[in-house]
Amino acid sequence: MTNDPHRLNRHSIRLRGYDYTQAGLYFLTICAYRRQCLFGKIRNGKMLFNEAGRIVLRVWQALPARFPSVSLDTWVVMPNHFHGIIVLQGAGLTPMKGAASSAPTPGRVALGRIARAFKSLSAIQVNRKLGRTGSPLWQRNYYERVIRRGADLDDIRRYIAENPSRWAEDPENPAASSGL
Repeated sequence: MTNDPHRLNRHSIRLRGYDYTQAGLYFLTICAYRRQCLFGKIRNGKMLFNEAGRIVLRVWQALPARFPSVSLDTWVVMPNHFHGIIVLQGAGLTPMKGAASSAPTPGRVALGRIARAFKSLSAIQVNRKLGRTGSPLWQRNYYERVIRRGADLDDIRRYIAENPSRWAEDPENPAASSGL
């Protein structure tokens, strides 16, 4: 622990001793820097992407090409955050029908490496497109949850799918939290 008053007291949300390269399903939530609404807006329960949101979506969908042992399940880009399920090949649970996928290859990739690549590549492309070179796009960390049971997978898929329709009550929505 440091005595630096400018450094926040952070603790890891990772499971101690868990191997994040092992086959499995992982639920990720990644928030925009300072929870700014950078990716579009919600209208009538539907996400309307702006250019930054379209870039984030394209980068997410390209992850299996970059990491052949990765498949993508359900995801949603929200105005100021992102939810998605990553499948590291070999899991006993099955990705949703029609989910982006590629054949497994030898070697293992850590979930953190995948999340860093997604954040870095999307930030570079958004900043280049919008002329914001060097501006932060994402918050420092991300939330992940290991999905261990089929019932949990179903609940998380439903949560992701319904997220835009619940935007008015979402704690990530600046208008909801400010009472506007």
